[in-house]
Amino acid sequence: MEWNPETLQFLSQCFLHTLSPQPEPRHAAESSLAEAADRPNYGLAVLRLVAEPSVDEQIRQAAAVNFKNHLRTRWVPSNDLNAGPTFSPILDPEKDQIKTLIVSLMLSSSPRIQSQLSEALAVIGKHDFPKSWPTLLPELISNLQKAAQSSDYASINGILGTANSIFKKFRYQYKTNDLLLDLKYCLDNFAAPLLDIFLKTASLIDSTASSPGGGSPATLQPLFESQRLCCRIFYSLNFQELPEFFEDHMKEWMGEFRKYLTTNYPSLESSGDGLALVDQLRAAVCENISLYMEKNEEEFQGYLNDFASAVWSLLTNVSQSSSRDKLAVTAMKFLTTVSTSVHHTLFASEGVIPQICESIVIPNVRLRDEDEELFEMNYIEFIRRDMEGSDLDTRRRIACELLKGIATNYKKKVTDIVSLQIQNLLISFATNPSANWKDKDCAIYLVVSLATKKAGGTLVSTDLVDVQSFFLSVIVPELQSQDVNGFPMLKAGALKFFTTFRGLIQKPVAFQLFPDLVRFLGAESNVVHSYAASCIEKLLLVKDEGGKARYTSADITPCVPVLMNNLFNSLKFPESEENQYIMKCILRVLAVADISSEIAGPCIAGLTSILNEVCKNPRNPIFNHYLFESVAILIRRACERDASLISAFEGSLFPSLQTILANDVTEFLPYAFQLLAQLVELNKPPISPSYMQIFVLLLSPDSWRRSSNVPALVRLLQAFLQKAPNEVNQEGRLNQVLGIFNMLVSSASSDEQGFYVLNTVIENLEYGVISPYMGNIWNVLFMRLQNNRTVKFQKSLVIFMSLFLIKHGATNLVDTMNAVQDNIFLVILEQFWIPNLKLITGAIELKLTAVASTRLICESPVLLDPAAARLWGKMLDSIVTLLSRPEQDRVEEEPEMPDIAENVGYTATFVKLYNAGKREEDPLTDVKDPKQFLVASLAKLSAHTPGRYPQIINENLEPANQAALLQLCGIYNCQIV
Repeated sequence: MEWNPETLQFLSQCFLHTLSPQPEPRHAAESSLAEAADRPNYGLAVLRLVAEPSVDEQIRQAAAVNFKNHLRTRWVPSNDLNAGPTFSPILDPEKDQIKTLIVSLMLSSSPRIQSQLSEALAVIGKHDFPKSWPTLLPELISNLQKAAQSSDYASINGILGTANSIFKKFRYQYKTNDLLLDLKYCLDNFAAPLLDIFLKTASLIDSTASSPGGGSPATLQPLFESQRLCCRIFYSLNFQELPEFFEDHMKEWMGEFRKYLTTNYPSLESSGDGLALVDQLRAAVCENISLYMEKNEEEFQGYLNDFASAVWSLLTNVSQSSSRDKLAVTAMKFLTTVSTSVHHTLFASEGVIPQICESIVIPNVRLRDEDEELFEMNYIEFIRRDMEGSDLDTRRRIACELLKGIATNYKKKVTDIVSLQIQNLLISFATNPSANWKDKDCAIYLVVSLATKKAGGTLVSTDLVDVQSFFLSVIVPELQSQDVNGFPMLKAGALKFFTTFRGLIQKPVAFQLFPDLVRFLGAESNVVHSYAASCIEKLLLVKDEGGKARYTSADITPCVPVLMNNLFNSLKFPESEENQYIMKCILRVLAVADISSEIAGPCIAGLTSILNEVCKNPRNPIFNHYLFESVAILIRRACERDASLISAFEGSLFPSLQTILANDVTEFLPYAFQLLAQLVELNKPPISPSYMQIFVLLLSPDSWRRSSNVPALVRLLQAFLQKAPNEVNQEGRLNQVLGIFNMLVSSASSDEQGFYVLNTVIENLEYGVISPYMGNIWNVLFMRLQNNRTVKFQKSLVIFMSLFLIKHGATNLVDTMNAVQDNIFLVILEQFWIPNLKLITGAIELKLTAVASTRLICESPVLLDPAAARLWGKMLDSIVTLLSRPEQDRVEEEPEMPDIAENVGYTATFVKLYNAGKREEDPLTDVKDPKQFLVASLAKLSAHTPGRYPQIINENLEPANQAALLQLCGIYNCQIV
């Protein structure tokens, strides 16, 4: 794209139309720009338009935003296939010209355009700085020094803002040699100019603030913004380790830092956003001194006392206004860091801890108007902060963290003082409950927040109060209150206390309150009915010594009709239609209670009604997951207890599942397939025509195009193979099934699923049906083995061969393999079966492969041939390793799957329904112990040719395995002769 008057006119018109309120011209302009963006030098042309003073400011600002976004997608195009559309990259000559122009243009622009160009510059810097842009830092420093001479703070702040953006990488990236080299380059060049501008600005602030009237806010504002940016750059440059330059000049930095924490600037603080600006600077200072406290404690200790008293005094004067939260939180974090360090003695003096408790902790733990507003207006965010711990940056949480920090070294003092405070708060509440309810809330919050969790368990304890008596005197009156809607925040606090200390509340006491919890599901407050549901759900998880559930089906079944009715009704409250806490409670109750037909009917009706509603617009993935899990567990537990319910469930569910399939509700398809699999498995053959229609749909290649559907489709296909083996062998269906296996097994991402299909075919179809296809199956597997042999594939192959042997005999296994290629069986055995056998995991898989391998060496003529003696010995060595060594000694640990709440989302991933999972069936029910089977089989075999096998064992088994085999023979009283 050449820069000429026509280009200027075209781009100006396009950017003008992008600002149009009318959709037609706006969409047309966006489309023209998207097309133009693929042409060379587009970015450069847009940048030149931004620089054109004759063009209207609004158009130039729109162009600056477009330029920044253009750079984001094209400076270094993404290689991630899931990252959306790919764009043609900006070529090097255009990049060089952009880098030549951008700094000077940014500095000469108006503030709004400057901020966009500063971000664009940071995008380039992230990839190119410093190695591919060596001129950037010298250019920034040169301009900074020029701007400093003329006190041009618009330019100074533009340069510092840019430097702040490009230096941020030093905070978040891992320490590597490359990163440290880049950091050294930045420190060598920028540390001294940074200190110069910081001290110059400090001097200007001092002189302005000491002038009559304290100086005008307009003069002070850019100076404070400059100091804030200097502090953020200080943080970045000091994050990895303490640089020598900063250590040498610590006195200058710390002197200014302390001044901003202890000095007031009335003229600025009383103007518009002035107080927020001063607080931002103070918060940045607190973050810097916290960093030094954590990482450079020894070098910093000379300044610590002054800073501790400055922060303390600042905190006692910070108002409760939410606009000052950031400052209050960063200041308390600093004191928390000090409290857990070797300098905790600062808190030891008489009266210090009571004063911190009274003047800092209690005022910050007390409910504020903002908390009440959040409780009423955004219950999800309130719960996230209050119950789920995303409140790490709130005053309430940090104030409690400060107390916990001090208690690390002064536990008794803190406990005594806080216990006394709690008593005082409760006395205050008792004098006038309706006026002083916040005092009781504060007391409950302190007990809950300062509770400690026992390592590795869910049991929570506290030394602040006697939990039993506090529960009875403070919490129970709230829970037994007949007005479920009165003082809802207090009710929520009481429910949270019950949930937190559920393990310590004795069963008779807790159980007596169960009807009250059920009643609270009808509270109008979203938080209250959510907390009631959560409390019931968590109570049903409590375990006593020995892991035995404290609350059983016998305990809750009598009240299940009322409980389920109230749970379903609470989903009708505004904004709780997709309340995940309620749905999780429904799931838990269905998992524990006895599901009679009287309960099952209304539950399936309620769940399908909700399902029909969410199908229209799936929004909350966690709610929807619990919904499908609830349906799955209801099907499993109700239909297993009463088979007559199956047809009723099908009648309720089929229309909903057909809606999902017909409307291609992408998010729900994997769930629908898993539920259908569950229903197919509950049916007795012959399978009804409505299911057979789904089977036909399942076999069409189109169904398998989305990778996220594959595991669920495999699960459903397995159900059909198991329940309708005769139908599989009709109308060419087996060919289609094996085509699906072929497609899945040829890719490393889906090969395991392919084996699930193949194993189910082998398990459920007669040998006469599958034998004509075996040559083709082996060809597919050997081809994959040749082209891409992963450990996972090889283990799956060993399991498949073992299953084939168990179901159809060793002779058929060997003969069908050798029919593909002469003697390939022994090659596969040596190169793949023997080395991978010891890697098998899973109880059923271990038993299957051990028994199959034992049968192979004890029954197969191929391995009983004296010429195969070495292979026989190596195979036995692997079997003994598999059976005698613990899994962690044989197999490297695989990473754990994340928790469901982290893992559920509407991305191209499959989420398994735990309650609709395929029941693992043991194909070897007649063999109880594979170890006994091994030594008994060996003893029987060796009796035919005494003296032969001990020699082979001696020559081929590792000494440890020889000892293990001998031990097994002793245990089971078998002898290898």
